[in-house]
Amino acid sequence: MILLIRILIIALIIYLFYAGIRYLTDAKRKLDEAYEKEQYYFYDDVKNIRKNFFITFKGAMFEGEKYLGTTPDSFDVVSIFIWVKNESKLQGMTKEDFHFLEAEVKSYYPFAEINWKNPIEQLMKG
Repeated sequence: MILLIRILIIALIIYLFYAGIRYLTDAKRKLDEAYEKEQYYFYDDVKNIRKNFFITFKGAMFEGEKYLGTTPDSFDVVSIFIWVKNESKLQGMTKEDFHFLEAEVKSYYPFAEINWKNPIEQLMKG
């Protein structure tokens, strides 16, 4: 009976260690933490074209929608639409900030044409 209790305790410790590691490495948690601290973080499942990606930058949360198409050599993401979740968080952001975000997205999707939705689209055209 004591041996069984010891095995259960060891199994519980292993499970808690595993759960702690999963929590610390969870990308969604890192995104939420970066959003609260107003830091940059790019959250995406590159292997799943159907899932949107999220970027947090300077306190604003952006969402990007990917579209698959053909490139000269393969099928790849060729079009991306990005919008902000809360427009009031854009206060103080400049064109250079959005050029930085475009460069970061291009590093993951080099063949993609990036389109911004309003009001960012108007700033980038002007």
